[in-house]
Amino acid sequence: MGGTYDELLGGAAGWEPGVEGLLFAPYLAGERTPHADPAARGAFAGLGLRHDRGALARAVLEGVAFALRDALDLVEELGGRPRVGRISGGGARSQLWLEIVASVLEMPLEATVVDEGAAYGAALLGGVAAGAWGDAREAVSACVKVTRTIEPRADWIEPYAEARERFRGLYPALRPLQA
Repeated sequence: MGGTYDELLGGAAGWEPGVEGLLFAPYLAGERTPHADPAARGAFAGLGLRHDRGALARAVLEGVAFALRDALDLVEELGGRPRVGRISGGGARSQLWLEIVASVLEMPLEATVVDEGAAYGAALLGGVAAGAWGDAREAVSACVKVTRTIEPRADWIEPYAEARERFRGLYPALRPLQA
């Protein structure tokens, strides 16, 4: 198959949001939120003759973003609504990926200086427990530095809202087919 990560993302960038109806269920190791289902599995749906490797890559990026939106919607149902998301790690290096996630979440994303988000957050909480800071908010304020903000693309919000509705039907449709 070949190709680098950048080439794969380049191919994904050539496709419009929604990839002409192609969807990816990103449940490769089960799912926890919002479907508490360890037996859930991944799948492509809506695959057509025109879809190439770039289309599959874009569908994967979008499927993961839709799953993140499912988690955000659950937070909203519980009464929370973040104004901004923070990003870190390898995926944060891809402008395409960030624009997809920001557009699906319909909120700006902030990239930070530190790439190791989870480990860094755990270290900050350890510092709070050790008394270096009074609370997590103080630790974050002192240590987390935003390097840039990625805004949702206005022209992608509506196509992603429509694709997200189709995505939400994917898990229940696939559930009876899983072993």
